[in-house]
Amino acid sequence: MGITLYTAATPNGWKVSIALEEMGLPYDWQLIDFATTEQKSDWYVKLNPNGRIPALVDDGFAIFESGAILMYLAEKTGQFMPTDFEGRSRVVQWLMFQMSAVGPMMGQANVFLRYFPEKIQPAIDRYQREVTRLFSVLDAQLANHDYIAGDYSIADMSLWPWVSGYDWSGVSVDGFDHLQRWLKLVGERPKVQAGRDIPIKRDRAAEIELAKKTGPGMLT
Repeated sequence: MGITLYTAATPNGWKVSIALEEMGLPYDWQLIDFATTEQKSDWYVKLNPNGRIPALVDDGFAIFESGAILMYLAEKTGQFMPTDFEGRSRVVQWLMFQMSAVGPMMGQANVFLRYFPEKIQPAIDRYQREVTRLFSVLDAQLANHDYIAGDYSIADMSLWPWVSGYDWSGVSVDGFDHLQRWLKLVGERPKVQAGRDIPIKRDRAAEIELAKKTGPGMLT
């Protein structure tokens, strides 16, 4: 049966398509249509109980949560995850940093800045400040490392799709020289570019119109 990725044009979806491309794994993908709330359909919730994207099915085995999918693929292939105890822990720590901090805070910044029906400036300011603080954490780490956890890993694949969308969150990377270097370094990888184009390139105006119909949380 092979691998099928159920995805959409969001950072969480791109994390997994980038990993699949980098690992050289053959896969099929299926676009989940937010406009029809396909992610809430009975068939899809059986794959992802949370009703979000992405989900991945590998020979009948379903995995949800993008971080868990990245770990599964890294361990399945023996790629982009150290095998020594401490090295593995370092990668997982930064993966969890993305899952628990960067993704949720940038998602909220996006919602209040771009999708919420009214502008609540204190909320916008709060999430943009927190995103900037998180960028400072990454910049400090990258001052002494080419990649987030040493060698290129699933931690980079997890963080890059989110951080590269900084302008959409209304924040800047000015002054974060190490972060800018890393964004360019990772973004120039051909497999990252290929994964970023899955499932489609969609302009932001179309995303806003979709959010009006489906709710802002669907796009984060």
